[in-house]
Amino acid sequence: MLVDSVPEQRAETAPAPPTRRAIRSLGLLASLVVLLLVALASIAIGAKELSLDQVWHGLFQDTGTYGDVVVGERVSRTVLGLLVGAALGLSGTVLQALTRNPLADPGLLGINAGASAAVVTAITYFGVTSLSGYVWFAFFGAATVGALVWFLGGSRGATPVRLALAGTALSAALFGYVQAVMIMDKAALARMRFWTVGSLTSATEDMIWQVLPFLAVGTLLAFALARPLNAMAMGDDTAKALGAHLNRTRALSMLAATVLCGAATAACGPIVFVGLMVPHVVRSFTGPDLRWIMPYAAILSPVLLLGSDVIGRVVARPSEVQVGIITAIIGGPVFIFLVRRRRTAQL
Repeated sequence: MLVDSVPEQRAETAPAPPTRRAIRSLGLLASLVVLLLVALASIAIGAKELSLDQVWHGLFQDTGTYGDVVVGERVSRTVLGLLVGAALGLSGTVLQALTRNPLADPGLLGINAGASAAVVTAITYFGVTSLSGYVWFAFFGAATVGALVWFLGGSRGATPVRLALAGTALSAALFGYVQAVMIMDKAALARMRFWTVGSLTSATEDMIWQVLPFLAVGTLLAFALARPLNAMAMGDDTAKALGAHLNRTRALSMLAATVLCGAATAACGPIVFVGLMVPHVVRSFTGPDLRWIMPYAAILSPVLLLGSDVIGRVVARPSEVQVGIITAIIGGPVFIFLVRRRRTAQL
């Protein structure tokens, strides 16, 4: 099997009492309800004002009118936001568990930097102008950097510290490359300026279908890794004693995080704080068990992303503020408040 099989009673956090499990389950159900409400708001509210009748008509009686077209665009945007939000939340969860750093995010291992470097290369040297072209270059860049981080981090002898150092070094180098190319090429600067802030405005049905297979594979792999990552949280020696294969688990964790974050970044650009803040906040009330953290992160991360997108559409009507800017404005102060008021949730 791809994922280590570890005796459940010994490798994972002790089973929660029935009352606590029931509370967690009810919390998941409540989170799903909140996500549904936010998704509906994302379809109904936008920079262009539509009545509820127009929204209903666009959803169920589409005849190609202006309102129907706008609603169709919002539906694609909402679906992409759901997928990307869940992917960022899960990738952040996996990376925090892999590096044993509750403040880790996809940028720590250079995945965002790899995607950005590939996109600027595609624009400047290959003449790529379409968003569908960006997707594949961005994903290739993220995957390449993920593989390099794993190799530089020691491959078979990889440790959380080595992986983090390798990712930080590559991020710095790639950031310098991106800035140099953008300064020398004004066309690349103009196109990259929009992509690098993070946005859902490019959402189309074709783009959703392009990234969906990668997001589905990454999601399944992330959930399958919950048990071995739980074992590794108790330390390498303990995990080995329990039968966990450390290098295999780390390699698969790198793969899952790279696929999830790479596809999400390819579709929307680098969106900050979602993969960092949501898993950290979730851990503060679920505890360290990844079997609970992952479902909560997969639900609440789209809530944050879509909610930020709705705010961005409303605050600057008839224009809008990109979702990456809103998540940074909301996430920064909230995250600082949580870190200062509470003891950092341990892994």
